[in-house]
Amino acid sequence: MEAIITKLIAGDYTIEDTSTNQVFVAKASGLFRHQDIKPKVGDYVEYLKRSDNEAYITKIMPRKNDLIRPFIANVDQALVVTSVKEPDLNLNLLDRFLSILSFNNIEAILVFTKMDLLTENDTIIKEAIDYYQKIGYAVYTTSTEDLSSVIELTNLFASKITVITGQSGVGKSSLLNLIDEDLFLHTQEISYALGRGKHTTRHTELLKVGNGLVADTPGFGNLEFIDMTEVDVAHSFNEFFEYSANCKFKGCLHINEPKCYVKEKIASHEILKSRYDNYLQFIEEVKKNRKW
Repeated sequence: MEAIITKLIAGDYTIEDTSTNQVFVAKASGLFRHQDIKPKVGDYVEYLKRSDNEAYITKIMPRKNDLIRPFIANVDQALVVTSVKEPDLNLNLLDRFLSILSFNNIEAILVFTKMDLLTENDTIIKEAIDYYQKIGYAVYTTSTEDLSSVIELTNLFASKITVITGQSGVGKSSLLNLIDEDLFLHTQEISYALGRGKHTTRHTELLKVGNGLVADTPGFGNLEFIDMTEVDVAHSFNEFFEYSANCKFKGCLHINEPKCYVKEKIASHEILKSRYDNYLQFIEEVKKNRKW
């Protein structure tokens, strides 16, 4: 019998049978401990029933991806929530999220909040949002005056495991409230109990939202380029990867190489300057963190 792990608390796994939707509390086989493997929320597993309410996890199916923070597997997509004001738009953090998500084979969906705070003079911000859409990202915008995109976002959850992430204060809780009131109440209870103005939780759990599963999780607590090489970073910038087919040298990293097509696109302002600046910073971080 097969199931998906939807919650982990203190060694107790809540699993839901993928055929019957029956829910059990399960323990993991001791074999996993000897193999230094720990089942994660999001794992598809095989299990044996021990009683009407208890089960025993016997096998973990191959993972699509395997994240450390959050401690979750098989994430299909991430809603990267970014405010344009209060706090100000942080393109470095956004590009960092996008690079790491790409490396982990997680589709990124961009949600820009607080659009009603923009003025006519904020043309640079509007151009940046347009640019991310131009290079292939699904982009949604929300404001207190126009919430039409929230319905579209809810439809994106169907049959997928979704993580909602972004820096504190960008409007994640408000977005969750609009998508699903019950989900918001859950996060509010946690936040109130901890006395913090942000969504905080001590465990990871998959909650049913919009015919899909949303990870109730602290989010990506570690935004370092773990296990990534310079080539991985280059490939994670999707427009760089597309343009690199026209670079003179195979494996061009778009730094000092001659006849680099990516650098030509930067010079002609077809690539957002901040994207390239962030790319160079990420490459340097990877070099410094290299263990060989």
